[in-house]
Amino acid sequence: MNALSPPSTDASPRADDTREPAAPGGERRTELLLIAFATGLVTLALVLVEAGQEHELTMQIVYLGLAHLGLFGVAHLAVRRWTPYADPLILPCVALLNGLGLVLIHRVDLANAGTTYLDGSTWDPAAPRQVVWTALALVLFAVVLKFIPDHRPLARYAYTFGFAGLFLLALPGVLPSSISEVNGAKIWIRFGPLGSIQPGEFAKIALMIFFAAFLVSKKELFTTAGRHVLGVDLPRGRDLGPLFAAVTVCLGIMIVQKDLGSSLLIFGIVLMLLYVATERGIWVGLGLTLFSAGAVVAWRFFPHVQIRVANWTDPFADPNDTGYQMVQSMFSLSSGGLFGTGLGGGRPDLLPESNTDFITAVIGEELGLVGLTATLLLYGLFAMRGLRGALAVRDTFGKLLGGGLAFALCFQVFIVVGGVTKLIPATGITAPFLSKGGSSLLANYILVALLLRISNAARSPQAPSRPRVQQPAIADQATVMVQRPS
Repeated sequence: MNALSPPSTDASPRADDTREPAAPGGERRTELLLIAFATGLVTLALVLVEAGQEHELTMQIVYLGLAHLGLFGVAHLAVRRWTPYADPLILPCVALLNGLGLVLIHRVDLANAGTTYLDGSTWDPAAPRQVVWTALALVLFAVVLKFIPDHRPLARYAYTFGFAGLFLLALPGVLPSSISEVNGAKIWIRFGPLGSIQPGEFAKIALMIFFAAFLVSKKELFTTAGRHVLGVDLPRGRDLGPLFAAVTVCLGIMIVQKDLGSSLLIFGIVLMLLYVATERGIWVGLGLTLFSAGAVVAWRFFPHVQIRVANWTDPFADPNDTGYQMVQSMFSLSSGGLFGTGLGGGRPDLLPESNTDFITAVIGEELGLVGLTATLLLYGLFAMRGLRGALAVRDTFGKLLGGGLAFALCFQVFIVVGGVTKLIPATGITAPFLSKGGSSLLANYILVALLLRISNAARSPQAPSRPRVQQPAIADQATVMVQRPS
């Protein structure tokens, strides 16, 4: 045994032991309890909905409640298995938002039950399909957690994600209108009775990965290289070209497809990532200037933009046609007041798209300003916990990607609620986790899985490194006399 090293004992840990500490089971138990609490609130809300409609309480309440608990219980197990150190509040926030959406969609189903349309069709209940889409989304959620054990390798495929995002955006535009156009916007792909998907929801995440990785690799060039113009160091054209080309193509595709909400969303995400990466407010000013100029051009040359702006400025100019939806939304919010009419006490059947684009108007009517504010605070809590993980993670790509994912959801909520409350023109995008729709659920659960992966990397303890063996200096070596052989 080396005399310089102390003997090892079983009572003390070895210095070169690289095993990670055990997972924090307390946080996962807290997560499970919050999910159970969310399920209890959802089940109570379902009871109030049916009671408010003077319906007999049916077994569907039990089925929906058990489905919610079972699905998110499995999601909790996936988080416990593959991201044991992730933030314990993110998944419960999503469970409560998703459950509230299920309650509201069931509420709209009850309000429209038995409705017959001019073509002879009747109202098709959407709540059971929403449960199926939630199950599929949580399966995809678990797949992402399992097969993406680390977020950092995603940066290696930045341009692949960029091209994939552009392809998904452009695909509905080149398909026939019979399978891609809904309400004048060519953003869907319909599969007949099997349903439809919106590729742009997935393109949003792919493009965020591209923009985050690109800005990390070109960060120094945005602040040092290029020309100095009006006090600003501009990057070289060849360095800035891919970013501007991607943004221009995104906005061009979506303007042609009449999807103004997604174009605004992606533009805002890119602007936020650019500001965070460079820490220069000049990019925000330049971006807002370009956006304002583009908005004026779009209003001047595109009739559908002119209709949206007209409905925003004065919806009562045509309250029975183009302004009908906005007028009904304003009536719903005004009738809700401070505390609402109560679950089951409103008239969502008078509001078009009440379970998709304008589902927050239903919240404002039946839960009032208090309920709508609580919902927005829940979104804010989700975004705050996501940003907290992004700030704590150690790599720059993870910081940008996590910040972009959290900001994307928060900004999308602003666009949705701003359109419903007439703060900005209505854009037609859906509220995350609340609105009916499979594509939105699938894409947003990928977003949640990536945020949990980044949060797990930020909160997991670092394994202790092996101590380096210090070799004694040459000056401290003992002198050895060597006798030369004769």
